[in-house]
Amino acid sequence: MSEPEVRSFTVGEDDDGIRLDRWFKRHLAEASFNTISRWARTGQLRVDGKRATPGDRIEAGQTIRVPPPERAPVKPARPQRRVEPLTSDEEAFVREMVIAETPDGFVLNKPPGLATQGGTKTSQHLDRLLDGLAGDGEARPKLVHRLDKDTSGVLLVARSARAAAFFSKSFSGRTARKVYWALVVGVPSAEDGLIDLPLAKQPGTGGEKMHVDEESGQAARTRWRLVDRAGNRAAWVELQPLTGRTHQLRAHMAALGHPIIGDAKYGGAEAFLTGGISRKLHLHARRLKIDGPGDVIDVTAELPAHFAESLATLGFEPLAGDNLPLDTPDPAKDPAVKARRAAAAAKTARKARKGERRSRGAAPAKANRR
Repeated sequence: MSEPEVRSFTVGEDDDGIRLDRWFKRHLAEASFNTISRWARTGQLRVDGKRATPGDRIEAGQTIRVPPPERAPVKPARPQRRVEPLTSDEEAFVREMVIAETPDGFVLNKPPGLATQGGTKTSQHLDRLLDGLAGDGEARPKLVHRLDKDTSGVLLVARSARAAAFFSKSFSGRTARKVYWALVVGVPSAEDGLIDLPLAKQPGTGGEKMHVDEESGQAARTRWRLVDRAGNRAAWVELQPLTGRTHQLRAHMAALGHPIIGDAKYGGAEAFLTGGISRKLHLHARRLKIDGPGDVIDVTAELPAHFAESLATLGFEPLAGDNLPLDTPDPAKDPAVKARRAAAAAKTARKARKGERRSRGAAPAKANRR
């Protein structure tokens, strides 16, 4: 079998003035930047017979000498992780979580204590159980977002990759509305407010805890409203996250001085109340409203037993939280959305200017191989 030959290309008019690495991206995208750099270091990459570097500007009519395509090294096959099939009890367990179905997804009511995804020490998790929702010949459902292990409530999973991409775009675009209920220690001094405190991973915790970091933290905003109060002892609040940072609601309420009941990670010993109040985390994803590829999904999830019992013990009316109106988001006012739109506008402007420069020259021609 003969060895592949050195290749030679002529720079077309439409590539006049661009960097050499950009030319590769347009015409030989299979050559990685590291490969191109190695060719340059070893003198194998040449323009009009002279050694070239990836950052050199090229001109129409020049000849680019390119080494033969490299054969990808054969990688040893990775051992496949053995996935234990679900038991009949596990299949029944995950199906009992389903509170709504659409052609595009399942809406679950995740119980507290069940992790959304696996980890080093987590073998039982929702992601593993999703096989139990796939019917004959159907694809395995895909996670779209997640809840903390001890947080209960609404969780959406997609039936297909297309639906997952659509839902993910709704979450990242801030058009999905998520409403959480929480019982917190003490009573906030106002009826409602916006917590706008950047969050970052707390050093020394292995990334498992967040803290407020005004200098280098990521933007994090939470809208909150007071539903009811039990004297000065505790309050029932509605939380609407406007961003999606790790442990955002828990860290924000602790920073406000009112940690969520049962949240030892962020509230310490002060996060627990006496008088028969459960020591479990009192944070529940009550409602999710999101546009689907088909219909709008708007679902509420019933409270877990410990949360419902605490409401009764503190004298709260169980359905009072559902009487508050759902905020309608305005993406145009979201800083993250503004930044993405500004970047997209700048990119469009750059392309327009580049097109104007090209139109002043000769008619574009494709790169010719000879």
